[in-house]
Amino acid sequence: MAFPEHSKYVIIGAGIHGMSSAWRLAERLKESGKGSGEDIVILEKSGIAAGASGVACGVVRNNYFQPAMRKLMAHSVDIWESDPEGLSYHPVGYMQISSESMRDDVGSIYEQQQAIGYESVFIEGEQKSTEYMKGIFNDWQAQGITSVLHEKRGGYSNQTKTMYALADKVEAMGVRIITGVTVKGFVTENGSGAVSAVETDKGNISCEQVIVGAGPWARDFWDMLDMPKQITLKDLQGKTHDGVDMWRFWQLEEGVLQVDPSVMMDNDGNMPPVIHVDTDATLYSTVDGSKVTDEMWGIYYKPDWHFNGIQGGASPYKVDTPVDEVAIDPYGPSSPEFVASAEFAHMWVSALAHCQARFEGTMPKYHKESSGGIGCFTPDSFPVIDHFRENVAMIADSNHGWKMIGVGHLIADEILGEKQELLEPFRFSRFAEGKLHPVSNSPYPWS
Repeated sequence: MAFPEHSKYVIIGAGIHGMSSAWRLAERLKESGKGSGEDIVILEKSGIAAGASGVACGVVRNNYFQPAMRKLMAHSVDIWESDPEGLSYHPVGYMQISSESMRDDVGSIYEQQQAIGYESVFIEGEQKSTEYMKGIFNDWQAQGITSVLHEKRGGYSNQTKTMYALADKVEAMGVRIITGVTVKGFVTENGSGAVSAVETDKGNISCEQVIVGAGPWARDFWDMLDMPKQITLKDLQGKTHDGVDMWRFWQLEEGVLQVDPSVMMDNDGNMPPVIHVDTDATLYSTVDGSKVTDEMWGIYYKPDWHFNGIQGGASPYKVDTPVDEVAIDPYGPSSPEFVASAEFAHMWVSALAHCQARFEGTMPKYHKESSGGIGCFTPDSFPVIDHFRENVAMIADSNHGWKMIGVGHLIADEILGEKQELLEPFRFSRFAEGKLHPVSNSPYPWS
């Protein structure tokens, strides 16, 4: 099929946001009688699930300290739950298990989850928390845990299966996905900032609307749109900071313990919730008993038959390379520079053993191949979802992407003229206005 010279809607990126946007847009166009999926083209420089969506751990949660994120995630969980089988989604729930330093933060999350009708339970106190966890795993042994937030909704999905299912869904509605196409820039209208065409290495495609959902490549598309590399930011105390980098990169630390996933079944033989532990308890090596860290640390993990083992991760580390010099390609495990470290493997497996006795001595089972990928973060580590240049919608997810399947639906509705209240807290203007999202005591920059 010939490369198109025109498409009314051009979506850049065949990841979770691009597919979600195309799904909703195609549905709405058909319902209104004003078009169909044939009016939509998705451009992808590699292949489906080749970027961050392809290496995502697939966790779906609402464990956010930020009210706006909780509301946005509740909307996304609704979409995951609308077709669990079709989206390869496992609604097993999610648990935030914490030490005393996070107790108030997690308690606040629970209260606000109740306020929006998001089902969860909250357990407080070291003895009660330990009893609750032993009721799920009889070998639970983490020390110093004083609160457990158990989200009954949420869980995880199998990322590549989900992406191909979404591709099948949108293609069935007439959307064309074109892989192996690199976007090089935008052509603008004379006398206006609006984009009239998308410039690619295969030729230009004229269009009426562009959606950018390119994950870690947000920095590059920001530059193509002639947006500022550095911004003025007003913090939550009202202090103004000039010359703040718009983007920063963090390396995501994830891996797989190659044991039978059924090893992690709960006391009743069922799939357990996704487990997330944040604690300041001293962590000792499962290999030789030496001290790994006495600072705050966090891990998450789950049994996953897609990864054929116990899959999870830990806190990311900052990429110190100057932001404009960070090489995003080759991405993920193919990167010669940005992959999960050997130190991560030792820490993560030791942390598994800290939490559950069944993982003691399992270091030899760690899958030694490269894993992880870099994430492109905004100054406050939360998404920018906004409209630029009159007809370009951009979803810069700040590495929250996978679980936020609902964002593409919301941006599609906005393009069709329906402003979405859930997206208001994520506009670019918040940095200058001092409307940043609050930060918790979690060791993760995105919680």
